[in-house]
Amino acid sequence: MTTSPLSASAPSLRSRAVAVAPRRWSVRYARRLLVTDVLVVAAALAACQLAWLGPSPAPVPLRNDGETSWLTYPQLSLLVGVVWLALLAILDSRDEREIGNGATEYRRVLRAGFAAFAVTVVASFFLGLDLSRGWVLAVFPIGSSAVLASRWTWRKWLHARRAAGELAHRVVLIGSTATVLQTARDLARQPAHGYRVVGVALTDGPDSGEVGGLPVVGPVDEVPGALRSLGADTVVATSSDHLPPERIRDLAWQLEPRRHELVLAPSLTDVGGSRIHLRPVAGLPLIHVETPHYSGLGRYAKRAFDISASALALVILAPLLTVVSVLIASDSPGGVFYRQTRIGRNGEPFSILKFRSMSADADARRAELVAGRGKGLFKMADDPRVTRIGQVLRRYSIDELPQLLNVLRGEMSLVGPRPALPEEVSDYDRRELRRLAVTPGLSGLWQVSGRSNLAWEDGIRLDLYYVENWSMTQDLSILWRTAKAVLTSDGAY
Repeated sequence: MTTSPLSASAPSLRSRAVAVAPRRWSVRYARRLLVTDVLVVAAALAACQLAWLGPSPAPVPLRNDGETSWLTYPQLSLLVGVVWLALLAILDSRDEREIGNGATEYRRVLRAGFAAFAVTVVASFFLGLDLSRGWVLAVFPIGSSAVLASRWTWRKWLHARRAAGELAHRVVLIGSTATVLQTARDLARQPAHGYRVVGVALTDGPDSGEVGGLPVVGPVDEVPGALRSLGADTVVATSSDHLPPERIRDLAWQLEPRRHELVLAPSLTDVGGSRIHLRPVAGLPLIHVETPHYSGLGRYAKRAFDISASALALVILAPLLTVVSVLIASDSPGGVFYRQTRIGRNGEPFSILKFRSMSADADARRAELVAGRGKGLFKMADDPRVTRIGQVLRRYSIDELPQLLNVLRGEMSLVGPRPALPEEVSDYDRRELRRLAVTPGLSGLWQVSGRSNLAWEDGIRLDLYYVENWSMTQDLSILWRTAKAVLTSDGAY
């Protein structure tokens, strides 16, 4: 089915109304965040004053012989609140390009809280104010945590609306057919990022009709007019040999300031934002990509965290591990634990430890079940080898808990790509072997993004993204998402 290109010369009244609306969702959302920030900061300041100083408007004492100043704690709380909210605005914590996704919004909230703490301490020193240490040490961590919690709650609401096709940037893609379709698929895979493709303009294809189910709005030169007709606010230029810099520059000149944005999507993919730095040189916007490295202080910090967290978890979970051991022994003949050779960091083999969730002859029966299957991790939704208690253990990943001992010994990490079997590694190509550059993990991006429901190619892509963009912040995020994935048991079998 083909459609005519949307005309920009005489849009209908409905199209005009739509054209005014695309940015309003971000303005309304930022206002909601502002109102919530005000309420949360005020509540934190009031709660800390009541907890440490009581309800009376006590004056703030001076350091000079116990004299009191003209300033009371309620007035001080008001001043601190104004400074705090101003810093949240100055640091662009509600910037529409950052809200809703990634860690940048959260980092800016934390920086604002730390800056407010620093301003308060420095100001009290120069003014000679003898502030309550309990109040100072409590109000900023509590307030920052409350603001983060409110932002997280709003983000979940925003993601739900975006999953329903609302509150997203309406995007027109321009470029070659191949790059446009690939970018459209990537954006559709992650609706939470808030980019909804509503049209395309091709440099090597027709000027009308449809491509991949997306309407072709016309030639690239007509994109500015099509934006108004579609109510779109963003143009994404994908990599294309037929889209020279001069043409992109001319297109940018035709866009309406403060209403339309031009975004360039380079062919480089799966690179974390912390590794990318834009540096203008001789009029050229050079993109510097840091080479990933897995040594130094970050690696030692990761190992220290693995040791402390796994040791603590083993102590806390000892009663559960005992009960599970008894249930496995009474459910079916065979040992309580199951050991299997897996491939670790840099291709080093090790023995992985799990609770036995299958019959004792599971390995002998594996060959007949895997016959005829393609490349990748072998998983079956209705594996006949799984025991009754094993079904429960696997659904909630309890069978993986003994691997905390592997983490404690350094053979595994809490977060990383799942350790592969030797026969799987023997089939790896050069790209897939990159998974072995880091220590395998008890959980990882693959596990928190669908687990066994994901195709092999998607899982490899997620593992490689983790390898290339590792950070402690990402590890903590994955552990948090792991807890939710285990509780919902989605994709576990």
